[in-house]
Order: sequence, then C-alpha cells, then structure tokens
Amino acid sequence: MDRIPILKMGHFLLVTIQVDLYDRLAMDLEADLVKMVSKTGAKGVLIDISAVSIVDSFMGRIIGNIASMSKLLDAETVVVGMQPAVAITLVELGLELPGVHTALNVEKGMELLQGMIVADDVELEEDDDITLS
Repeated sequence: MDRIPILKMGHFLLVTIQVDLYDRLAMDLEADLVKMVSKTGAKGVLIDISAVSIVDSFMGRIIGNIASMSKLLDAETVVVGMQPAVAITLVELGLELPGVHTALNVEKGMELLQGMIVADDVELEEDDDITLS
C-alpha cells in the first residue's frame, strides 16, 4: 500500500507530495498526519505540493481538513510550492482553505512556521505576566 512519507524536523512535520493523490492515498495522508501531530507534539505542518499539477475539490478539502485538525492539536499548517495552475483551480472552485497558510517554497514556509511559533511563545510569556489580585 502506498504511503506519503512524513518527516519530523525539529518542531515541524514535513510532507512532500510527489505523486498524484488519489482519494484513498489523500485520506490516508490526512489520518497519518493528524496522528503524527498528536504523537510528536509538532507545532507546524509543512506540505510541499510543488510536484502536484492538478488539484480537485476533494484534494482541496483534504488540505483544509488537515489544517483544521492540526489547529485543534495546536499546530499550524503551511502549504508551499503551489503552481499557478493549482492556485487558479482552487480559486475557480471557490475553495478558500481556512487555516491554511501559504508560502512560495519550503525555505519560506519554514520561516513562516518558525515566526508563528515565536509569536505564540511571546503571547504565552505575556499571559504569564498577568497576575490576579
């Protein structure tokens, strides 16, 4: 059975999709990613779709689901490497992908995730400074 590899890099999970996702593989990826976020305590999920040339509404929904589920587990999702044709298709299908952040490439995606973690840490420190009388 095919599986998309999920790599752990520090506080993040990295997924590079290099094949066309058929429905079963996409659903397995969704389940595997959510399990890995929970298991590892990852703070971010980076999905590289630079090799994907076609996205349909089902694939768009899977990406949105991954972002929503990951957010519930305290992890942000960034999709990188989106080809122009894929972006056009997503817009034409009316898929907004709430909770999904985007970046041009893996390097910029990692920087974005790192910035989100730093921002969360600052918010936590500020919350710790609040005292109740």
